[in-house]
Amino acid sequence: MLDLAIILAGHDDSYEDFVVEFIQRFFAIATSVDPIGEHADEMWDDEDGFFYDVLRLPDGTGVRLKVRSLVGLLPLCATTVFEQGTLARMPKVQAAVLRYLERNGDLLGSVADPSKPGVNGRLMLSLVNEDKLRRILERMLDEERFLGPHGIRSVSRSHLEDPYLFDVEGHEYRVDYEPAESSTGMFGGNSNWRGPVWFPVNVLIVRALLQHYEYYGDDLTVECPTGSGVQMTLFEVAKDIADRLIATFLPDADGRRPVYGGTEVFRTDEHWQDLVLFYEYFHGDNGAGLGASHQTGWTGCVARLIQLFADRDAASLLQAGGRPLGHPYRHLVDEPDDAPDARRHRGVGP
Repeated sequence: MLDLAIILAGHDDSYEDFVVEFIQRFFAIATSVDPIGEHADEMWDDEDGFFYDVLRLPDGTGVRLKVRSLVGLLPLCATTVFEQGTLARMPKVQAAVLRYLERNGDLLGSVADPSKPGVNGRLMLSLVNEDKLRRILERMLDEERFLGPHGIRSVSRSHLEDPYLFDVEGHEYRVDYEPAESSTGMFGGNSNWRGPVWFPVNVLIVRALLQHYEYYGDDLTVECPTGSGVQMTLFEVAKDIADRLIATFLPDADGRRPVYGGTEVFRTDEHWQDLVLFYEYFHGDNGAGLGASHQTGWTGCVARLIQLFADRDAASLLQAGGRPLGHPYRHLVDEPDDAPDARRHRGVGP
């Protein structure tokens, strides 16, 4: 929403109020997710280095539900990068934001420093500072936890051997790692967020990694996969995840596409070999398609990942900046700055 408001404010300054509002909302959300000080019922667990859901009880107290799931990864996605001078071109916005931060400086303690310039003078709003980022990625990039052969799992594979158990007034509840269909009839039996890979969330994670890369550049590297001894930049991590997602649909050495699991007809029958369906979600361990088979509205975004990493490298992203998952043809247009539609063609227009 903040990105959209900034784009629109470049054409109509009446949207500047929305820019201020969304920046203020960001800090309000940040302090709710991880308030200053140590609190037993906040989402961030400093000992584990992970975000968890919090169950609010009738007496007003709260308890963390220590299920290692996408809940702990989604705060990475609350990130946006400002190119140098973005706010300076909106002096009223800049003044309002500075006043807000002067009055509410205590809100900055748990997030990335929004006033510290990164690569090429960029500024960043992110719910996670560098320490939190590294600690979350250590779990996310572990192949025994979240990093599957075909993308980021919705629940850590660690719950396969160590299910999460929770007791409420003598009733025990549990969360297991279930890489395919649900083992119960709850939610119809197929709306499963307890292990499978979901493309929309994976794309959000790829975007978040690229946004952080635009800010930190090549100076920040992490081990990927965790425990491998291989250090990668965040651009390389994003590409590695994208490659795993893309590989779901590609034939292997035996001509078998992981998306079809063990269904033999899709490997051997000439009329079916090249049929590719966009399933709703995918087996967390082998990539087999699950749920509805026509979810082109979100699984089809794999095409954007193919295009993104085919025509853009790390150096060009650091230099050009912008919105890496935005206008797919931005790089093809070369117009002078005074061209009537230059702003629109560069992907910064509506």
